[in-house]
Amino acid sequence: MTLAREKALEAEYVMGTFARKPVEFVEGHGMMLVDDAGKEYFDFLSGIGVCSLGHCPPAIVKAVSDQAAKLIHVSNYYYIEHRGEVAQLLSNMLNAEVGVEHPEVWKTFFANSGAEANECAIKLARLYARRRTEEAGKDAELAPRLIVTLAKSFHGRTLATLAATAQPAKQEAFQPLPAGFTATPINDVEALEQLFATQGDRICAVMIECIQGESGVHPCTEEFIGAIRRLTAEHGALMICDEVQSGIFRTGVPFGFQNFDVLPDIVTMAKGIASGIVAGACAARGSIADTFAPGDHGTTFGGSNIAMAAAHATLTTLLAPGTAARIQEVGAYMREQLAGLPHVQEVRGYGLMNGIDLTHEAPAAPDVVAAGLEAGLVLNATGPHTLRFLPPLICTTDDVDVLVERLRTLL
Repeated sequence: MTLAREKALEAEYVMGTFARKPVEFVEGHGMMLVDDAGKEYFDFLSGIGVCSLGHCPPAIVKAVSDQAAKLIHVSNYYYIEHRGEVAQLLSNMLNAEVGVEHPEVWKTFFANSGAEANECAIKLARLYARRRTEEAGKDAELAPRLIVTLAKSFHGRTLATLAATAQPAKQEAFQPLPAGFTATPINDVEALEQLFATQGDRICAVMIECIQGESGVHPCTEEFIGAIRRLTAEHGALMICDEVQSGIFRTGVPFGFQNFDVLPDIVTMAKGIASGIVAGACAARGSIADTFAPGDHGTTFGGSNIAMAAAHATLTTLLAPGTAARIQEVGAYMREQLAGLPHVQEVRGYGLMNGIDLTHEAPAAPDVVAAGLEAGLVLNATGPHTLRFLPPLICTTDDVDVLVERLRTLL
């Protein structure tokens, strides 16, 4: 179907929740996308950090095709092939940088998206606080329910995760939002300590992105993350890391928090976990995960046969020796090359999760994205002067050279 026909149909029949770019991609292979007219594009967004192994990677195509030929869906009333294996892989990945001989096992709830994974984390944190209050012989209604998030965070678009997303512009139209969330500035240890000093007995969890993606790739400092871990431990609260964008080797290690020498209590993930097949997950240390009993939480499609086949193929591929080091090397090369471009005033990131701020003399970032399409680049702007780069994890230094050469012309 042509782009013109698709645009006409969507204008009439599809809700207008996205301002779509004027292109229809119909094919993909590796780093490349192809539109309905046959034009090729280098993809430096990968479906917003989703297509970990590139477009139509043979391992995923085979895993999904083989599984679809056997069984597509049965529901979570039954055991599903690969689900336990994927959960075991995630547990090992979460403990990869711990340095403890016998670390605690992590248990996973499989969902369909990052928002659903975060909903699960929110419910688990509040239920855990309630159970601990009951075990202490206190009234369950006195259990702490407040969840602290960071200013400019992004945790999803359901009502609860939107309430956790500390961006008033995104929240205003949907008030009233669920209560029980408060925000603190990123990397402000003093403000965080003051919040715990005044509200500590009400806080059940702190939920953060160690590297904020939607705001333009802004990392927390190691000092700030260390303060979160210290204060939550002192007050019996949980530390939740939203790894929806920074997880699954996006930064060159299994999860973004592993760049900061800290171990949280709950970790959420989605995007790159199944290389484009719909999947999300919420993992918690076993002693916390066991708070859930049958009926406390659930999903119809989460952890489906197709999703688990794709996730298993994705994780086993990414866990191959040398993969993490290559992602780190290519990411470092990307940041070095981006820093040398005209009108680039700041470069931020880890691995293949990178952002740049442009000077006010440069073209506006959305205009660069539009011009990039004409030049055969798929780019992303997170603000008027900020570009974000989330290429497939198979990106090479040669691919970076193409990006930088074309960006130099655009800027």
